[in-house]
Amino acid sequence: MIFQRPESMNTEATLKGNVLHDITHWGISASIGVTFIVHSIKKFDPGWQEWLISIGIPPELQLPIALAEFIGGVLLVVGVLSRISAVILSVILLGAIFHIRWENGFFVSKGGWEWDLVMLAATLAIIAAGPGRISISHVAKKIPRFLQ
Repeated sequence: MIFQRPESMNTEATLKGNVLHDITHWGISASIGVTFIVHSIKKFDPGWQEWLISIGIPPELQLPIALAEFIGGVLLVVGVLSRISAVILSVILLGAIFHIRWENGFFVSKGGWEWDLVMLAATLAIIAAGPGRISISHVAKKIPRFLQ
């Protein structure tokens, strides 16, 4: 028989998991998380609040942005609330792209949004893939999937 019957066809896409895939998945999330942690540290400096004012952003957003990047980065590293953290970080990146860097063009060497776009792609991948098997969410198994 050339054609298979519909009920016997496999219609699911599955990824074979192994230790190398798990480590790579965690490594990507952790590297994005660490990048946000490091970038957040300078945002606690009062000088950054002055810079926010100079580009037309209310200074009251200094602490929420700094905390979102720091806490979100930590959560990505440990693998808890990864999707929610990635959504918040994606919103921050969209703000950076369209409000701060858009007029500078694409290239980061000219103050553009190239790097922010790469980080946005990474956070969107984390939203789609979740925390992975090397994460507190996977070990706990009691955290609902949409909160992972």
